[in-house]
Amino acid sequence: MLLLIVFFALIGLATGGPVGLLIGGALGWWLGRRLSRRLMDARMRLQEGFLESIFAVMGCLCQADGKVTEGERDVAERLLDQMRLQGEQRARMRAAFERGRADDFDLDAELASVGRLTRHQPVMRQVFLQVQLSAIAADGVLHPAEHDMILRVARGVGCSETELQQIEAMLHGAAANSQGASEEALKDAYRVLGVSEEASDAEIKKAYRRLMSQNHPDKLAGKGLPESMRDVAQARTSEIGNAYERIRKAREG
Repeated sequence: MLLLIVFFALIGLATGGPVGLLIGGALGWWLGRRLSRRLMDARMRLQEGFLESIFAVMGCLCQADGKVTEGERDVAERLLDQMRLQGEQRARMRAAFERGRADDFDLDAELASVGRLTRHQPVMRQVFLQVQLSAIAADGVLHPAEHDMILRVARGVGCSETELQQIEAMLHGAAANSQGASEEALKDAYRVLGVSEEASDAEIKKAYRRLMSQNHPDKLAGKGLPESMRDVAQARTSEIGNAYERIRKAREG
């Protein structure tokens, strides 16, 4: 906005002297306000579309095995609670969930939309996919149809299978937190950080710091993640931290 004010003020000064300077500066301020408002409105529309896509794809995934369980519905409701969505916005997300369950739901078109929105934001894609995995894992069983569908979703939004494995490892890690350490939990921890079990301590610390920086809620918010998803992003950084601690303690032991 400051550049617009200066630009138009200088034009005003050159064409109308001191009075033109004031008029030009005021015009620049007015145009800057309009532009900022339009950009903010566009950003909010994109964020709202991103949220609706999350719940629509969730509904489609939960329907993949032929029925939506109470556990899967509970995950959707808990996510709404976690995102602190109320009133009309909460109703829209529930409607999006039901839209995704419909026989005529165009999953590929929805995924293409998410892919365009997150093209240059791989972490936002991973947050999107993490939510989907959490939903279909709610009943404790990943049915073959659900597994095939989640792979289709991952490819549709541009995630690699390596990214999918990382998110699956995060979900396993969350469950392992209440079950103590195990060999499989340790393997998942390495997958979360994206390093091999032969990696040096320095390599592991570097990977941990990089992921924590990439996934910081403030940084993701600056890249377009809706503010309502801050707690989801925070949970992701918590799992990264838990994975690092699990590896560190195993190596110290």
